[in-house]
Amino acid sequence: MNYVGKKVSAVKFWVTSGSEKGIMSRVGKQPITVPAGVECKLDGVVMKVKGPKGQLQRDLHPNMKITIEKDVITVTRPTDGRIDRSLHGLTRTLINNMVVGVTEGFSKTLNIVGVGYKVDLKGKDLNLSLGFSHPVIYPSANGVEFDVDSKKNVIVVKGINKEAVGQAAAEIRKIRPPEPYKGKGVMYANEKIRRKAGKTAASGG
Repeated sequence: MNYVGKKVSAVKFWVTSGSEKGIMSRVGKQPITVPAGVECKLDGVVMKVKGPKGQLQRDLHPNMKITIEKDVITVTRPTDGRIDRSLHGLTRTLINNMVVGVTEGFSKTLNIVGVGYKVDLKGKDLNLSLGFSHPVIYPSANGVEFDVDSKKNVIVVKGINKEAVGQAAAEIRKIRPPEPYKGKGVMYANEKIRRKAGKTAASGG
């Protein structure tokens, strides 16, 4: 199992349905405050955000109207239909994540549990020993970086793109998901594993 050269594609999704109550619309109505040092520009349907940690851009749904005035971004929807309500909240969330990403960044922490299991860095890539016949290399890609504590077997996945960080963490976990008997494997920090009792020998009659 080798992830060298594997591209971590950004997650692309559009909401095509939503609840009749329009819960997401309440999110959409909230303005986004742009911190000092962050530049936001809308080029057609492409939102570009640049800040201290880097820059991001992404296509937004053309149904939504994005307004940038000084240090405030607002998102408005054309109708109160359920699709537009869902897109309203989603669009606002995506833009806010871009702003947070270029200022603070995102991270996910993974713990490796198991006798003989270990992790270290090979250049910028992860070098994982997880009980297979060979180490597994997981590359740093799409702006995702890794901090590793080899003594505690802890991996911190970090980057400015929330979706890329989440996807990379999920893929690393998937290499050796935690098993329910001994709890060995790769797991998110604070993840609770539902443990199963091991098989026991039948008692004599």
